[in-house]
Parts: sequence; structure tokens; C-alpha cells
Amino acid sequence: MLLFCIMGEPKLENWQIDSANKQKEYKRLLKTIHQAKTIKQLPQLHDEAFSKIDCLECAACCKNYSPRFKTTDIKRISKHLKLKESVFIDTYLNLDEDGDYVGKKQPCVFLGSDNYCSIYEVRPSDCRRFPYTDEDVLLKRPNITLKNSSFCPAVYFVLEKISDMQLR
Repeated sequence: MLLFCIMGEPKLENWQIDSANKQKEYKRLLKTIHQAKTIKQLPQLHDEAFSKIDCLECAACCKNYSPRFKTTDIKRISKHLKLKESVFIDTYLNLDEDGDYVGKKQPCVFLGSDNYCSIYEVRPSDCRRFPYTDEDVLLKRPNITLKNSSFCPAVYFVLEKISDMQLR
């Protein structure tokens, strides 16, 4: 395996290959980590990740996955688009197997060719919070974190930083 982390700084070239190779390691890390201590460090790690990563270069989340559209999201977005909620739901959403509203299509219909979101100011709360790298969700929902680390370089970056801190 190639070395992608030098002196605590994850390298972002080929991060997807590195992340795929480290899924078992990440799973073990998320099971054994001191959660309370790590949660306090997440905002700093999140800020560091996004000082190096530009979501507009990637947008893999918007291209391949849908957020949940909660009732408050549907109300807010429908109002913004000047649509009745029922019309918004019928036009853009489906119910998934968990009973959550999700987008009908990928990529997201609100994602432009420039990777900008046309409803950014009123986007769903899942989009606002993604990739959860500054929240306890990162540690408390390991299955989501592992999935996210496979397509989001920010999640990869934060996991690499946490892994490096564990080695010290």
C-alpha cells in the first residue's frame, strides 16, 4: 500500500483508493475511539479539511446520493420555489424504504453544471450538515461515516487526522 499521510498531513491525491483500502481500519477506529475527547476536536479538524478541500470541485454527494427532505425542508423549499408542497413532492421526491422523502433523480435536480446548488440558501438540513465532520454523527453513526468516506474527501481527511492522532 502506498503511503498517503506524511507527518500527520493526509495527501488528497488518490484518496479514494486509500480510503477503500482502509475501510476495515476505519471501522476499527470508529469502534475503539475515545468519543468524548474526539468530538471536542471535530470542529478544528472540519475547518482544517475545508481549508484544503473545495466541494465545488467534487460534488459527489449531490451527484450520487440524495439527502432526506424533512417536513421543514419541504415547506421551506416549496415556498422558495413558489410551489405547493404537494406539487414539490410529486415533482421532485420519492419515499424511500425507510419512509423518508428523497430526491427522485441523481444527480440532484438542483445541482448545476458548475456544481453550484440552485437552492443553496434553502437547501435541506442534511445538505447543510453534510458531511457531518464537525458533529458527533461522524463517530456515533459509523456505517454512514464509512460510506461517506468512500466518496467525500473531507470525511477521508478527518478520519486520517483522527487515525494519526490515535497513533501519537
